[in-house]
Amino acid sequence: MNTVLIVGGGAAGMLAGIAAAMKGSTVHIFEKNEKLGKKVYITGKGRCNVTNACDTEELFGNVVTNSKFLYSSFYGFTNFDMMELLETLGCQLKTERGNRVFPASDKASDVIKALNNRLLELGVTIHYRKKAEKLIIDNGTVKGIVVSDSTGKKSFYGDSVIIACGGYSYQTTGSTGDGYELAKEAGHTVSTLSPALVPFVVEEPMIKELQGLSLRNVEATVMKGSKVIYREFGEMLFTHYGVSGPVLLSASSYAAKELKKGPLTLSIDLKPALTEEQLDARILRDFEESMNKQFKNALGNLYPAKLIPVIIDASGISPEKKVHEITREERQALIRVTKSFTMTLTALRGYNEAIITQGGVSVKEVNPSTLESKLVNGLYFAGEVLDLDAVTGGFNLQIAWSTGFAAGSAAGEEKDER
Repeated sequence: MNTVLIVGGGAAGMLAGIAAAMKGSTVHIFEKNEKLGKKVYITGKGRCNVTNACDTEELFGNVVTNSKFLYSSFYGFTNFDMMELLETLGCQLKTERGNRVFPASDKASDVIKALNNRLLELGVTIHYRKKAEKLIIDNGTVKGIVVSDSTGKKSFYGDSVIIACGGYSYQTTGSTGDGYELAKEAGHTVSTLSPALVPFVVEEPMIKELQGLSLRNVEATVMKGSKVIYREFGEMLFTHYGVSGPVLLSASSYAAKELKKGPLTLSIDLKPALTEEQLDARILRDFEESMNKQFKNALGNLYPAKLIPVIIDASGISPEKKVHEITREERQALIRVTKSFTMTLTALRGYNEAIITQGGVSVKEVNPSTLESKLVNGLYFAGEVLDLDAVTGGFNLQIAWSTGFAAGSAAGEEKDER
């Protein structure tokens, strides 16, 4: 009987196990942790943003790196297939703003429980607290893996090996880059790695005054000089070191490579729904109601309290100045700051705060239809270990589900092909 060995029991590994077992193979999953899906537990703040319910064609537009490579995987096992699988397994789902799909219970553990139960039902053997140390390769074909645990090392042999042990992100969950080392050992190229979907560090000291402030419905633009790298509308959050929140996390995936070359500029349009003329009319209305107040006391309807001192400072208008004394030029300065509140982005935070890793095993060396290595027969890759990444919204998990399913399906049929 065909035997498939899977390194890693995360999102990609679990789906690979299900797919391979459904093909009739004997399947072994080797997981470094004491349970499956440890990183899945913390996605979506513990709620697990399973996938995105957009049209399958739209998935590609949300992939940042190597979207064309995913054509076979995404169509072979779609976002709707994933939703159907979970619901069939008793994990009810719901769709929220931005087509984000979550378990109806808001518990990531329900997703893992459903997949874990299915693996056991299919007869998959799960080996916990087992770390894959090296691949056993003979004459260009993978024959098995050497695994270590507290008792020592042991070799396991099979017809194929699927590497699905994630990247570097959230290292507390065991993502320590083991898959990259195994890939290199097999002769694969691993591209430059970077934390992605990760907060930015901001240079300006005023950022500390804004810590904890959350803004909705803003437009964030990241630029290198006058060149726009990323622009998106949504929510953001100020932290003690910089900026975070959905719109900035997605920006980090587009900005990571440029940021390595030097600082970038972040421009926030605080009132994107208003043109400069409409904003001017709005400010004038507010000013008319506060003619005899000091400038610092006339902005409560325009900005959150925490933002007011910072905006005043950036506008160059004296906070003590009476509203009726403010000139048209000063008002224009306030409009400019509101429509383009700028700061300097100097770095990304580290892997421990990154949702995913950007970079990975070169997709040029992997068959996009089967996820099999072009260099070593019987060796497959799935999930974050590959040079694939997407923006927030359930897209990265869908990459893991789809590539895991593709690799498991192909590996599960391996015996017939040889």
